[in-house]
Amino acid sequence: MNETLKRSISGAIYILLLIASIQYSIETFFILFGVFLLIAVMEFCNLVHLNKIAPIAIANIFYLFFYKIAIATKADGLFYILRYSKNFDLAVLFLSLIVSLKCIVFLFDNKNLRVDTFSKFAYLIGYIVLPFIIITKIPFGIKGYNPNILISIFILIWTNDTFAYLVGKTFGKHKLFERISPKKTIEGFLGGIGFALIASYFISKYFLMLPEKNTYIWIIIALIVGIFGTIGDLVESKFKRISEKKDSGNIMPGHGGILDRLDSVIFVAPIIFLFYQILSYVS
Repeated sequence: MNETLKRSISGAIYILLLIASIQYSIETFFILFGVFLLIAVMEFCNLVHLNKIAPIAIANIFYLFFYKIAIATKADGLFYILRYSKNFDLAVLFLSLIVSLKCIVFLFDNKNLRVDTFSKFAYLIGYIVLPFIIITKIPFGIKGYNPNILISIFILIWTNDTFAYLVGKTFGKHKLFERISPKKTIEGFLGGIGFALIASYFISKYFLMLPEKNTYIWIIIALIVGIFGTIGDLVESKFKRISEKKDSGNIMPGHGGILDRLDSVIFVAPIIFLFYQILSYVS
């Protein structure tokens, strides 16, 4: 099969599965991301050469625990969501942000091309597991589960990635981070952010149907996606580079692994959740 066709088919299946699972019900949403989490953990273990047994157990315990306290009861076909305590939310966010900062330091560290055992487990929990848990919290607002919120974030990520590639390929002359990702350019980076900003306006106005005064929220989210999504992509590329692997896995023909597809969103999720907390505090 033609490589482009194979890539297009697997990409379309991934997008349809993602959107359908998020939209269909809370259960299918949690199940899909639970599966994604387990695959991502296994792929990460392969990248850093970590035995999979303990990491899979850790991921299962964390995710099932959060699922258990998130889904309170089911009655008349409706889910009632328990809110985590504010301190609990902030603890999860703080740990994830600390590890995100560690990832950024790791990204810019030219000398360190090895990951010690402590760091492997720190990255496992703070870079993989906790961001997945934060992702499952993002669609829940004051009115309950709103799948369009998470879908909108994915649309912004896809817009940023697509136009960063197209603009970079067409106009790119200045390398963004050649040592880690030779194909990324500054022009592509700026182009991706620019189109994500445009998309954010239409998303907020016509998809989420927010009041005009609230469109700034999604403009800020688009900036977060453009900047930190790119950093997330580079961080995963650093892990792949030190393990001398092209892709994190091969579950998606032409695209690589789940980590290759979700590297941006798992890095962006804690930053967006931090922005949520700031908005909540300000309001």
